[in-house]
Amino acid sequence: MSPNGLVALFLDMMAAERGAARNTLAAYGRDLEDYVAHLGAARVGPAEADAAVVRAYLARLETQGLQSSSAARRLSAVRQFHKFLYLEGYAGSDPTAPIAGPKRGRALPKTLSIAEVDRLLAVAREAAEAPAPSPTEELKAARLRCLLELLYATGLRVSELVSLPSAAARTRERFLVVRGKGRKERLVPLTDAARVAASAYLMLLERHRRGGAGPWLFPADSEAGHLTRQAFARDLKTIAAAAGLRADRISPHVLRHAFASHLLQNGADLRVIQELLGHADIATTQIYTHVLDDRLKAMVADLHPMGGVASE
Repeated sequence: MSPNGLVALFLDMMAAERGAARNTLAAYGRDLEDYVAHLGAARVGPAEADAAVVRAYLARLETQGLQSSSAARRLSAVRQFHKFLYLEGYAGSDPTAPIAGPKRGRALPKTLSIAEVDRLLAVAREAAEAPAPSPTEELKAARLRCLLELLYATGLRVSELVSLPSAAARTRERFLVVRGKGRKERLVPLTDAARVAASAYLMLLERHRRGGAGPWLFPADSEAGHLTRQAFARDLKTIAAAAGLRADRISPHVLRHAFASHLLQNGADLRVIQELLGHADIATTQIYTHVLDDRLKAMVADLHPMGGVASE
């Protein structure tokens, strides 16, 4: 079978057996396309590749100036691909088994302070409540306010947020049931502000669109039928500039980080954050332990009998 045919089989397995999302499959596809090109240049097929060929690939990535996190992601894709070939009988061994991954520094997630998020939401609310030059602009302002309120209230992944059904704005519950990675369902909280913003936006949407809102809460002329992540990210940067925030400090993912960091900062348990974010492994959630470190230091300083001595 051709190298591309083996990659296609691997991606089919990831989709069928592991429930990999479309974006995840696309990322694996790009990474393995680059790896297969490397094998082609070395005149080696995936089934015949050995550890030396894989190490040469990693060395090439290093010469290209690829960040260690990106190189580690590429190696992860290659590892899973070769493990699949070995387990399915397409290769006699797994050449990635003896290979260590590139060292990765501990990168803290970008986030915003509570005051910065408050300012961002205030500007979005003002824009949604101000007189608009047209019904289209009025709807767009209400949509952005709804997106921001929901994102900060729930900590959803941006792909989960933009694909919410219109029924999400009609719920009378104080939570949403969301289907995330691996098609796993979880509960996320809804604040009063998010419920109000969603209800107001849905009312405008139904008035603006003949025949009702349709299946999506954020419909758009896209292949999926709903707002794209890229379109939301552009609108977010525009409103961030109006709030006095630098564009390079803001993204949908940064607001997801803010949701988690602010909950931890105010006393939430790390396991609770793991459930709310939909992380399968607590290790993924532990990038937020810098928040816990600061909180624990403050707690020791305030409560420990010797805490005052240390601070003098």
